[in-house]
Amino acid sequence: MSKGANHNSGATPTDFVGRFCETPIEETASHTDALQFQYEKLSPVRHIYVHIPFCARICPYCAFYKDLLDRSQTSRFCEALLRELELNESRRRTEDRRSLVRPSTIYFGGGTPTALSIGQLELLLRGFHERLELSQLVEWTIEANPGSVSARKAALLKKFGVTRISLGVQSWDDELLKLLGREHNAQQAEESFRILRDAGFTNVNVDLMFGLPGQTVDQWRATLEKTIALEPEHVSTYCLTYEEDTEFFLRHARGEFRQDSDVDAEFFEMKIGILEDAGYRHYEISNYARPGFESVHNRAYWLGKDYLGIGPSAVSTIGMQRWQNVCDYRAYIDRVLSGESTSTTSEDLTHEMKRTERIALGLRTRDGISASELKDFAQETDELIGLQLLRKSNGNFVLTRRGKSLADSIAEALL
Repeated sequence: MSKGANHNSGATPTDFVGRFCETPIEETASHTDALQFQYEKLSPVRHIYVHIPFCARICPYCAFYKDLLDRSQTSRFCEALLRELELNESRRRTEDRRSLVRPSTIYFGGGTPTALSIGQLELLLRGFHERLELSQLVEWTIEANPGSVSARKAALLKKFGVTRISLGVQSWDDELLKLLGREHNAQQAEESFRILRDAGFTNVNVDLMFGLPGQTVDQWRATLEKTIALEPEHVSTYCLTYEEDTEFFLRHARGEFRQDSDVDAEFFEMKIGILEDAGYRHYEISNYARPGFESVHNRAYWLGKDYLGIGPSAVSTIGMQRWQNVCDYRAYIDRVLSGESTSTTSEDLTHEMKRTERIALGLRTRDGISASELKDFAQETDELIGLQLLRKSNGNFVLTRRGKSLADSIAEALL
């Protein structure tokens, strides 16, 4: 999947669930024991992210933790995922046996979750039903690449209660898809979309990328118009960024690829105009939805809600604690199945850190952030309002259309 993190697209919510591995914050061997007491005092965890790192092909721009699909390992991996879920569930039960993991949203990301076989997907989905109280579940998302969608898989996902599919189309231009190293072409992507519709999915997100090497304004317009013609409920658009440890980063460093901020800004403005004119609500810098189809799971991140991360590299944030699982699926499997802790890093959050994250993420949303959060930044907010980058609405500070293209810079000025 794509990852945006520049002045146009900004950090995506998935950056906060450990899709890619960062430098460890602090090595902590026994933080799980220290956290167990705190779990019992917290409200139930309502949001679960599950990282499935397998891909049929490694895209040259992707910095998320991923690995080539190894069929000899996937069954043990699925067993380990369910075992970790089981361990977290038992750890979070109160004395009267009430579960403290009662999700309202589940998100399977990657990697490519649908790269798993039908049998493995069924094992996972059935396992979640057996191990969790799902009566309050309102959204279950699974990411899918067009090359891994089939009618049988789509029917299986529908049968087990998946409500939302995020389809990694990225572009409707075959030449750009080749450049991105995607395993599908435009025709296959459209066929996959129609398979999902035929299976009964009424909440489908189409993931797109812009600012690609050599991409023209006409190509981007055509991709947006093609997407609109298919009438998905949700559209995500991310500007390409050159992340370290990727092939694209090296090619950019060698001067093969260049990033033009002016062209990226033009692409950004174009997508706002075209998608809004088509009836999509721009509710977060990179995300557009038909009314009622905003991502419930991603909104939880933007609002600073607690979430539990399952799988290699996944991050959890519960209360004032944050920790990350080991960034190696083989080591992850061995640790889970031998009863060892899966986490390698943890940190104690402070109220100031939480406030900073609320501002950085909230500012990206349509609702903005409460003016009370920025009461100590009166001079900065007045200047931004004077520059027509920020405005006040219903007691909140909200980015203007012009300000949206500078979201990250504006957030930095307020932190």
